[in-house]
Amino acid sequence: MARIVSVHSFRGGTGKSNITASLATDVARRGHRVGIVDTDIQSPGIHVLFGMEEQRITHALNDYLWGRCAIEQAAYPVDLEAVAGKLYLIPSSLKTGEIARVLREGYDVTLLNDGFRDLIDRLALDYLFIDTHPGLNEETLLSIAISDVLFIVMRPDRQDYQGTGVTVEVARKLDVPHLYVVVNKVLPSFDFDAVRREVGQTYQAEVIAVLPQCDEMMQLASAGVFVLAYPDHPLTRSLATMADAVVALRD
Repeated sequence: MARIVSVHSFRGGTGKSNITASLATDVARRGHRVGIVDTDIQSPGIHVLFGMEEQRITHALNDYLWGRCAIEQAAYPVDLEAVAGKLYLIPSSLKTGEIARVLREGYDVTLLNDGFRDLIDRLALDYLFIDTHPGLNEETLLSIAISDVLFIVMRPDRQDYQGTGVTVEVARKLDVPHLYVVVNKVLPSFDFDAVRREVGQTYQAEVIAVLPQCDEMMQLASAGVFVLAYPDHPLTRSLATMADAVVALRD
């Protein structure tokens, strides 16, 4: 049975897409068939991390939602070195007209659920990763509701605490089987164990990783997937712990 993994944050700027790309890549290079859907339709960008040029995108998630193509036609195989499995990316459109249409008209979010299931069946996926839109709306609620695993990404910022609390509460009401909190962009001067304890006690949830703010991530500047660019980095090892939790569900 395929597993659906959502990576979500209440606010933007948490590093959610970088984490999603690295997790999906790590799981794929362990020999699994993995899909990534960029459902952040209003501000898409995960395709940049995989070096996918805009002109290569003949069909996007938007085209499926408007009835222009089948969902698998918007799935692009990602050719990465040292990946034993298969990785597919379903991007959202960067065209301003498409983004404006979503903002103006919205879309039938129930199509997403059908699309996710069709992707899993037609591409024979073991895992489907969903890079969600920040905040809570119909799309994110759907993604959370159908997830086997939900990673909620936050920063050690007081503005993040309240919104993350709301998201955790919603996820519990939706009975997400496996809920984890990830604290990202933590300054090296912080006491990581203290951060883990404080966040865990605040939400009564497992804090699976406390990830550091690091110069290498800034230097990479979204020009690649971190776990491939820096395979021996401490951040990569922390992300591997998150990937372990995902893969353990099928073992």
